[in-house]
Amino acid sequence: MQPVPYQAAMPLGDLETVARQLALTDVVLPFIGHRRRISMHNIIRLEGDGNYTTFFFRDGTKLMVSLTLKKLESRLSPTVFARSHKKNIVNLLYLQEVCPDHQPFVMSLANGDRVDISRRKATEFMRRVSGFQETMKRLAS
Repeated sequence: MQPVPYQAAMPLGDLETVARQLALTDVVLPFIGHRRRISMHNIIRLEGDGNYTTFFFRDGTKLMVSLTLKKLESRLSPTVFARSHKKNIVNLLYLQEVCPDHQPFVMSLANGDRVDISRRKATEFMRRVSGFQETMKRLAS
């Protein structure tokens, strides 16, 4: 099977506009004795490791918080965030390509990361990608 390229209906350079159109809000995270607001459209992906989750941001920085991926999943917009694996949640705004011929399935993100898609979550993940592409096409027209 050939890689499935992801073509964003809008350029990623205009993320602020896309975020407003998708009604993406900020997520509030605990950070060393206080709370920190982070714009959802700046998050590329989240990677869980037990009771900790690492955020990977558009500017190349990372932030580890002491919350599980499951708790954080409920705080994120289901429109743009999809769980691809028990360890990963990705922002579909940064998805470039899905390679279903690899075992396990693999996707490429705009920052160069390659992230696994588990067999059990592959069908649901691809359904979410298709729905997101349709949403982006509607916004573009």
